[in-house]
Order: sequence, then C-alpha cells, then structure tokens
Amino acid sequence: MEHLNKMIASNLSGLRKSRGLSLDRTAELTGVSKAMLAQIEKGKSNPTVSTLWKIANGLQVSFSYFMKEDKVSFIKINKEDISAVEDEEGGYRVFPYFKFQPDRKFEIYTVELEPGCVHGAKTHLGEEYLLVREGALTVSLDGEEHQLKTGDALQFSGNTMHSYENKAAGTASFFLLMYYPEPEA
Repeated sequence: MEHLNKMIASNLSGLRKSRGLSLDRTAELTGVSKAMLAQIEKGKSNPTVSTLWKIANGLQVSFSYFMKEDKVSFIKINKEDISAVEDEEGGYRVFPYFKFQPDRKFEIYTVELEPGCVHGAKTHLGEEYLLVREGALTVSLDGEEHQLKTGDALQFSGNTMHSYENKAAGTASFFLLMYYPEPEA
C-alpha cells in the first residue's frame, strides 16, 4: 500500500504543479479539501475510490493517472503485488492492473463487490467495458437495472449515471476496461 500511496502522491503533486495549480484551486476543482489533498501529496493518506474519482474528474484525467509508473517494454503483474483501492465501507475494491497510458487511451481493473454492496459511480469521461468474472452483478444505467452473471459483458458511456450492486450471497468480481477517446475538437 505504501508504494501505491507514493505513486499517487508523486503523480498528483506533479500534475498539480505542471498546471500551475495551488492546493486551494485544486480543492475548488475537485471538491476534495485542501487538507486532504496535502495529505495525499505527502503520501500520508490512503485516498478512497470516491476521493480519487473526484480528483480525476476535477482535473480531467483518468482514474489511474495517479497510479502510473515509468514506461517499460513489457509488464507482468502478480495479483499479490497489487494494492486494492477501497471505498469507505470496504465492500467495493478496485485492483488497478493496467494503468492509463496516454498513447493507449485505456486502463484495466478487476473490481470486487461484497454481498449487499452498492457502489454509485460518478459520471466521467470515456466508456466502460465490463465482463463479469465471477458471481452476479446488477448494473443500473440511468435507473434501468441490467442483471449480469459470470461471462456476461456490458458496454456503456461513462457520462451515464451508473451504479454496481451485488445482490447475491457471494463476492462478485468483474474486469473493467475504461476507454478514454480523444476529446472532440
């Protein structure tokens, strides 16, 4: 977890400074307090999924922008080496496998929801492509529920109001690919 916090701290600080933003202005743009931003930049706070989404949306970058590392020719990832980013209650966990790279325009996660967990996602840039890996998942898109089971897939625009819910008895797990197209001119 410490390695992840350092990456987030370094990337947030670097982005903010490269844009000439003060902590006050960054707080205004993101809705995250100046004190929390300062703690994150110092690597002393482990931001939640909701906090990272607020920062990403406010600064108009991908969710995993803050988790990027230097580029290499190949990447092998062992699950035990990935630190999950969790919501406040701990029932929604995101494992960032392939983080956003500007030349690739996508990122891939595994997401886990505990039984009874409902995660209301914020609208965001790009598109979501999900594939249920294990269990059952209910995805609500603009209030319409879609029931998915192991092997089912769903694609939708990130600017659609959406939420994920696990109504089953076991943990639900799904792969999530976030695609960020070029902004229209």
